[in-house]
Amino acid sequence: MLAGALKSNLEIPPAISKFLSLYLLMALGLKGGFALAHSGLSATVMLSLAAAMLMAFIVPAMGYQLLKNRVSRFDAAAIAASYGSVSAVTFVTAMQYLEANAMPPGGHMAVALVVMESPAIIMAVLLANRLRHGQPAAISVSSSGAASLAAFASPRPGTPLGKILHESFTDGAHLLLLGAMAVGCLSGDAGQAVMAPFSSDLFKGMLAFFLLDMGLMVARNVGTVRGKSPVLIAYAVVGPLVHASIALALAILLMLPAADAALLMVLSASASYIVVPAVLRYAIPEANPSLYFGLSLGVTFPLNILFGIPLYAFAAKQFLA
Repeated sequence: MLAGALKSNLEIPPAISKFLSLYLLMALGLKGGFALAHSGLSATVMLSLAAAMLMAFIVPAMGYQLLKNRVSRFDAAAIAASYGSVSAVTFVTAMQYLEANAMPPGGHMAVALVVMESPAIIMAVLLANRLRHGQPAAISVSSSGAASLAAFASPRPGTPLGKILHESFTDGAHLLLLGAMAVGCLSGDAGQAVMAPFSSDLFKGMLAFFLLDMGLMVARNVGTVRGKSPVLIAYAVVGPLVHASIALALAILLMLPAADAALLMVLSASASYIVVPAVLRYAIPEANPSLYFGLSLGVTFPLNILFGIPLYAFAAKQFLA
């Protein structure tokens, strides 16, 4: 971030940046698969995934209800989708942080990353379709905490809803992550020994390069939040803390392991600035990209990386260790 702020010409070529992200996701998937081969699909694993899915609906529902009367409803839906979805980079960094601090999370949490990506996108698209038809879009939250749309509207002619859903579920990064996890789970210890030079020895160096690239990207985009509403800035700062607190309460209720709880908090507090903006750019063209992209990348991402991950890990350890 400092290099970018100083207007340095330091940069990671886009092709290398893409390779680094694919490498990290593949290595993460392999690590998760190897861990899952040891643990299996236990009750704890299923509870963790159920909690992740529940948070994937609660966060965008809360975000939309809070913002719908403060910005345009299209912008509210787009921002809610960004914060309801997740950041793979934040997740990878949190995994490394937890392992370095003797809190190794379960490999199944990589699946939680995948299942939390799409629900918010789908909810935002359905909300936008209702708004285009001039109907009041609403999301209700039941007493159990589950969020649901009041009703579904048919997509506006020209809105490729099927394509949006297809891209949400078949995103290349997700397929790579799940495929690598399947390979790791099926190959077990033998696969772990063979792939150790690739998935373990190189991991920290590749992560360092990737975070350098992310820091440069943040420095280039932090200016997009200048002049934005104080309410939106406050949401980008405080919202993740609230989301993480809800995730912690859910983890305590379900008695999840501390490391899994920490990752659930990280995922709930993170915001997508890659997949969601790419989809919403043509799914909800009425929304202002500088809002949902600028807030997630310019405010929430660096705060989570610098302060959030240690805070969430500490809280999870205090309440669940």
